[in-house]
Amino acid sequence: MTIRSIQKSRFFLVILIMLIIGGSWYGWHSFSSEKNTDTLQNKLPGPPHGGPGDSRKGANKNQLTSVYADTANTANVAVYLDALGTVEADTSVTVTSRVTGEMTKVFFIEGQYVNAGDQLAQIDDRSYRATLAQYQGELAQNMALLKSAQATLRRYKNLAKENSISDQDVQEQAATVGQYQGIVATDKAQIASAQLDIEYAKIEAPISGYTGLLDVDQGNLITGDSTSIVTITQINPITVTFNIPQANLQEVLQGVRQKKAFPVILFNQTGEEKLAQGMLENISNSIDTDTGTITLQAVFNNDNEILYPNQFVNVRMQTKQLQQAVVIPKAAIQLNDAGNFVFIIGTDNKVHKQTVDTGPVYNEDQVVALSGVKSGERLVTTGVDNLVDGSKVKIMTQAKENK
Repeated sequence: MTIRSIQKSRFFLVILIMLIIGGSWYGWHSFSSEKNTDTLQNKLPGPPHGGPGDSRKGANKNQLTSVYADTANTANVAVYLDALGTVEADTSVTVTSRVTGEMTKVFFIEGQYVNAGDQLAQIDDRSYRATLAQYQGELAQNMALLKSAQATLRRYKNLAKENSISDQDVQEQAATVGQYQGIVATDKAQIASAQLDIEYAKIEAPISGYTGLLDVDQGNLITGDSTSIVTITQINPITVTFNIPQANLQEVLQGVRQKKAFPVILFNQTGEEKLAQGMLENISNSIDTDTGTITLQAVFNNDNEILYPNQFVNVRMQTKQLQQAVVIPKAAIQLNDAGNFVFIIGTDNKVHKQTVDTGPVYNEDQVVALSGVKSGERLVTTGVDNLVDGSKVKIMTQAKENK
């Protein structure tokens, strides 16, 4: 064997020894890491390898948890629909003149309350009075002609009896009398029309209410049936219009058809102050296709004038009343993927998780339980975070606040 062969064999032997030492070190290090990891996991709190939450559930069932509780009760609960509404004048009239002429006088102050029949303005009626005098003169003239014709007719009838004149003359005179009677009737109608124009020249309030701003000032020429003088709005009673979803239409519509009363309460824009209470009056005859809602109208007494046209208000309309409904505190209701649920405390002070269907709100801090809870059952209101089915609880007594 040559010296080169011996050196080559020694080289491979060294490499082999290094590989053996490296593999042994890696195996020992891996075993130590697994052992340390297992030791650390045993020391840390939390669920074992059986799955997340198993250790917590077991601990909750065995430990005693302090909670606050409240009892489910029964009450008559009103069901409401809430909406945004707009106050509108019950009646609004734009006052115009039926005759043409100069407005010579204004008898009201802008914003003044006026009663129906009060004179608001005066249109120059001198031309109408002149026309009236003309018609009265024509009537007097034609009345005289009519009387003369009637006297002649009577004379002709007497002469006809004596065969002094022909029957044709009598008939012609009778026609003349009829002609004058028609002229007199026309004159009387023209006089009545002229008198009416004079009355129309006095602009009177058609309704009671508050006047707005003058649309035309004194001294301007008013065109009959076209020029707006002022608008009068009646605000007592007053109405409010609001919209409800079409899904609630039938419940309200059938009640209205059966003469059922629907109370409506108004609140200010923040919803904190009650403004007025009235009744539903009308329902629109069609649904708005753009919004899927229908317009309703309610009427209110407005003696204190707290409601004003075009004012925005919050509307709450009572649609029905649930008799002896089960009500539970809002604080007891919890939510998960399956929906709302509560923890009911049994006689053994163990809790039972119960799914519940909720309904309308009652007295702000309570809600109707449509199903799942019975009256008299105790419900956990505070301390639910550590509870699961079967957890045992200790009910704490909440101290009353000193007033």
